[in-house]
Amino acid sequence: MAVIVLAGMIAAGKSTVSSRLAKELNTDLMIEPVDDNPILPLYYNNKEKYAFLLQIYFLNERFKLIKKALKNNKNVLDRSIYEDELFTRINLMEGNITQVEYDVYKDLLDNMLEEIEDMPKKAPDLLVYLDISFDKFLENLAKRGRNFEQIDATTEKGKKDLAYFKLLHAEYSKWYEEYNYSPKIKIDMNKYDVNDPDDWDEVYQMIMAAFDTSVSNQ
Repeated sequence: MAVIVLAGMIAAGKSTVSSRLAKELNTDLMIEPVDDNPILPLYYNNKEKYAFLLQIYFLNERFKLIKKALKNNKNVLDRSIYEDELFTRINLMEGNITQVEYDVYKDLLDNMLEEIEDMPKKAPDLLVYLDISFDKFLENLAKRGRNFEQIDATTEKGKKDLAYFKLLHAEYSKWYEEYNYSPKIKIDMNKYDVNDPDDWDEVYQMIMAAFDTSVSNQ
């Protein structure tokens, strides 16, 4: 039995890695509902208006997912509640939410994490952080083709979006270093194409080696 969570920038490869990992482990994949998220497109068009609502929406969805995963003790998650605060903090830094909104959010998050600590399984067995360069991120984002994610740096909105993603990319490294809820592993996704069988096998072996070490130390 295992609970493994993925983390990293959007377009880092979490969906592909998590789906392949769940298949290899013959376990369930718990996917964050991005495409069905009614607030995300609104957020990209007006961050100041919808940032707080978006973060509350994501927090609630990720709380439901991690509770279910820890209860089942047999899941792979393509994103989790543990990195949720990072996005809210970025929105605070950019002025998209107020300090009062952030404080309300943080209090709610802390209460949720306390609830998780009372569960029989208190944390994931492993966090897998997919690290990519900013240039690789932009390349992957363009390939995804979601209209509301595309960046046109010639427009004022595009310039703001680019600045947001640069800030997020920089803060992710700090977040990974500070993460301490479970054992963790960083994988440099600039080196691997997980659609290539050989590359995927290497990534999978790294994850399994870190997982085996985590389980043996419990």
